[in-house]
Amino acid sequence: MAVQDKDDLIPPVPANPTLQVAAVIDAAQRAGLLGERSSRIGGRVSPALVRQAKARTGLSGDSELIAFALASLALDDRFAEAFQSVRGQVDPDLDLGF
Repeated sequence: MAVQDKDDLIPPVPANPTLQVAAVIDAAQRAGLLGERSSRIGGRVSPALVRQAKARTGLSGDSELIAFALASLALDDRFAEAFQSVRGQVDPDLDLGF
């Protein structure tokens, strides 16, 4: 089994991270998740993790990065359920080109 290069483990930067961030923050706002800012979170994380997350999102502040990350988790897109519901529904004889 081949060992992966650590760079292979880092997902590519989205084409326009600010659009992704804006969409998540907008959806969280519409869902009423970004009202009062009185809760405080503390913890220790890898500086490399923070740098990479900021680079991928285009965000510079820790608070806005945490808000984006939490909003991303809090907004349920139900992808897993939708994906599971169509399992086995593709014709096995369909030529997918690979």
